[in-house]
Amino acid sequence: MRSKKSRLAFQFDPWILAASISLLLIGLLMVTSSSMVISERQFDYPFHFLIHQCGYLLLGIIFGVFAFRLPMEQWRSLGAYLFIGCLFLLVLVLVPGIGHRINGSMRWLGFGAFTLQVSELAKFSVVLYLAGYLVRRDEEIQTTLFGFIKPMFLLAIISVLLLLEPDFGATTVILGTALGMMFLANVRLWQYLALFLLVAGALSILAVSSPYRLARITTFLHPWENPFDSGYQLTQSLIAFGRGGFMGVGLGNSIQKLFYLPEAQTDFLFAVLAEELGFVGECVVVALFVVLIGRALYIGKKAYLGQKFFESYLAFGFSFWLGLQAMINIGVNTGLLPTKGLTLPLMSYGGNSLLINCVVIALLLRIGHDCRNLSTTKVTRTRRRRY
Repeated sequence: MRSKKSRLAFQFDPWILAASISLLLIGLLMVTSSSMVISERQFDYPFHFLIHQCGYLLLGIIFGVFAFRLPMEQWRSLGAYLFIGCLFLLVLVLVPGIGHRINGSMRWLGFGAFTLQVSELAKFSVVLYLAGYLVRRDEEIQTTLFGFIKPMFLLAIISVLLLLEPDFGATTVILGTALGMMFLANVRLWQYLALFLLVAGALSILAVSSPYRLARITTFLHPWENPFDSGYQLTQSLIAFGRGGFMGVGLGNSIQKLFYLPEAQTDFLFAVLAEELGFVGECVVVALFVVLIGRALYIGKKAYLGQKFFESYLAFGFSFWLGLQAMINIGVNTGLLPTKGLTLPLMSYGGNSLLINCVVIALLLRIGHDCRNLSTTKVTRTRRRRY
């Protein structure tokens, strides 16, 4: 009896665990391959980026263990406080002398050797806060306009702060995730459509009103018209895909990572992977993301059917976030979407992104752990959800 209870106590979802570990290992492999030359040039040591990534991964595992052990009710109560703290940090990062400017954007706060990219924390805090709000104000959201507007007002504030950095990519991911969660909350359809059109219109106006964003859109449509200036990054990425073919040129044999493709270890890691591992490697990575996101959605539905509504919204929110960000990053690399500064979850170089992603995976495992023995035969809610 004791051994059976012990096995149940450590029963994690094998699909999420296997997909996450696989993406992490492939990510470490590709970060090493894509960064060795630039690391040698900048730091006289080929494994500088790998060591930093491994350090953040170790920290992410520690944070993930802590997140897993914390009861979900405590996460629910922490949501509002974390959201308010994130708003304060987003204001703080815009203060000259406090925020760190890198490549024309003020997105980082420095704490000694550690830097915090607040937009990564913002994604997490928005999903956590909104999941709690949708449970607390379930009836109000479904029946009154005010209940629908309140979280949208707070999201508008956080979006404006992100755009002032500027960070258009994080804003898109946050708003897209919030729209998905609000849809599942069964808000009145006309409110949702009005919000969707408002967000789409606002993002479109912002995209064309800024010269550098407009340049990215026009470059995305016609990258080969100016391949050595505004279209340089995208054309180099497309060359990497072309060289990779079906089986790739072999691990470590990429030419584009040799100072041709900017941000090869971060935003354009997938292009280096496509060149070295080919179409087969691309399909493996996409399949792993499909398994991870699909399983997270299944856990979210199972939690809802078991009447764990906070856990359900949280799992759905994390699924939308990871899936949308992965889709945007791959779309940018393949030339299907305009260039945005978004990492590939669990894979690209970036300590803050990796650390937060580890916490997200830990919470998904915890939700799956808590829901493994739930009955999913009946749901006693006032209104049926849209799935």
